[in-house]
Amino acid sequence: MDNTRNMILAIVLSALVLIGWSALSNRIMPTANPPATKVEGGKTVALPNNVPAPATPRAVQDRGKLIAVTPRVAIRTPKLTGSINLTGARIDDLVLNAYHETIRKDSPPIRLLSPAGGPDAYYAGFGWSGRDVSVPGPTTVWQADGAALIPSTPVTLRWTSPAGQAFAIKLSVDTNYMFTVEQSVANAGTAPVAIRSYAYVSRDGKSKDPTTWNAHVGPIGVFDGKANYSVDFKDLDAADTSGERFRSTGGWIGFGDKYWLTALAPAPNAAIDAGFRANGGLYQADFTGAPVTIAPGKAAASALHFFAGAKEVATLDGYQQSLGIANFGKAIDWGWYEIVEKPIFYYLHWLFHLTGNFGLAIILLTLTVRGLLFPIAQRQFASMAGMRAVQPKLKVLQERHKDDKPRLQQEMMALYKAEKVNPLAGCLPLVIQIPIFFALYKVLVLSTEMRHQPFALWIHDLSAPDPLTPVNLFGLLAFTPPHMIAIGVLPILLGVTQYFQFKLNPQPMDPAQAQVFAIMPWVFMFIMAPFAAGLQLYWVTSNVLTIGQQAFLYSRHPGMRAAAVAK
Repeated sequence: MDNTRNMILAIVLSALVLIGWSALSNRIMPTANPPATKVEGGKTVALPNNVPAPATPRAVQDRGKLIAVTPRVAIRTPKLTGSINLTGARIDDLVLNAYHETIRKDSPPIRLLSPAGGPDAYYAGFGWSGRDVSVPGPTTVWQADGAALIPSTPVTLRWTSPAGQAFAIKLSVDTNYMFTVEQSVANAGTAPVAIRSYAYVSRDGKSKDPTTWNAHVGPIGVFDGKANYSVDFKDLDAADTSGERFRSTGGWIGFGDKYWLTALAPAPNAAIDAGFRANGGLYQADFTGAPVTIAPGKAAASALHFFAGAKEVATLDGYQQSLGIANFGKAIDWGWYEIVEKPIFYYLHWLFHLTGNFGLAIILLTLTVRGLLFPIAQRQFASMAGMRAVQPKLKVLQERHKDDKPRLQQEMMALYKAEKVNPLAGCLPLVIQIPIFFALYKVLVLSTEMRHQPFALWIHDLSAPDPLTPVNLFGLLAFTPPHMIAIGVLPILLGVTQYFQFKLNPQPMDPAQAQVFAIMPWVFMFIMAPFAAGLQLYWVTSNVLTIGQQAFLYSRHPGMRAAAVAK
């Protein structure tokens, strides 16, 4: 069996397994609960669909004016800046201090939340629903006991109904991105009241980040411990006003962009009715708690968490552990391959903190991978040397049994056994590297930590494609080349190093296969050009190290080197 044919087969099969399964697994084995049936409340309790529906779009106004004309409480933390709108008790003004829109030094910080009526409205709200009881609504103006919400000082919002029910929302925030929301009601009236608390996140428009085959963007949540990536904006547009509903104990619900997340998480043991809804281009994720009846002179309380920030891996995993939020790390759509991707991420991130440069961290990761695979590479080359030695005998067998394929296969297997060679051994390093390569691709694409990380010279963002291309004379010509031909320097180096790597390999005896191998480096160059520069850097470094390994191993198998040079 020809070794090069095995390598091509290994590439194709591995790609089908990794890419095809990732694309189809959510369809074949969805991880979400099926949508729950509508919950019917009793006569004295609120129905779950009493959560305010997404508001009707209004004329877009200036964001600054909207913030200025409403009463507010400031939000100031090391990572967040913004304010709470006392009209409606909404967190609707929030920017992420540590992240910027572009790599320019004067680029503004990422704005995550924005008030209704302005551009890109996106906000969270909290409240109660009930029957035969006056509850605060979206136009209610709350009273705050402080002027600013900071990690060391919570703020409580209060409002009392005409019938004597005192509503309160206590808000606190940590030094990262998590708000704690404690809702309470004290009944000072003369009759019992039946109510239930709710919380929602509403956004005007879909995410600017597209959903791809390997990364979900849009409605997201965990219900009864299982992550849900099956609902997207198109599903909500097609649904009726009830949208997609789920029943769950604990969990969380919200919206995920490529790098950012808003999420509502009830207490881990709380029974909730949750779901997503749409209304004319507005989208909402919400949940209601269990109904409670509060007797005169009594009170009831519930608590939840609201996350608004960057999808930092350690931060999400930390909240999953410390707050008991089920599978909160699944806010990053690692897919079924998480068991490999997460260790690579943590190792790469450790290397980054060690070196201070993500490009160097990727190079060290490549050195680690190649070092671990070196013993296998030695066996691969030994096997290739053995295969080269039996090539003349294989040609004799092919001529002798060219009309009897089963007999040919039997004779070939007997020859391999007699000569103690394994035709599949040469594929093993490649098969092992493909999962690592795919995992690194997912890490570079999904993790916020890689965003806008520079390497050296012209590489200012390893999560974006190489921007320097000879097509426009490396930027001297004032035009942007079409996507398909914008081949950067790193992809060119990838093609060149791949070419020399293939040239050092024993060439296939089949002329057709030799032609395929001759053009593969340049095909890879075009395929890899749109990918993240960090991925291209990994591949170039791996190729250079492979060439070095080949030079070393050829010194131990001079017969192979002579055959390669002669070819």
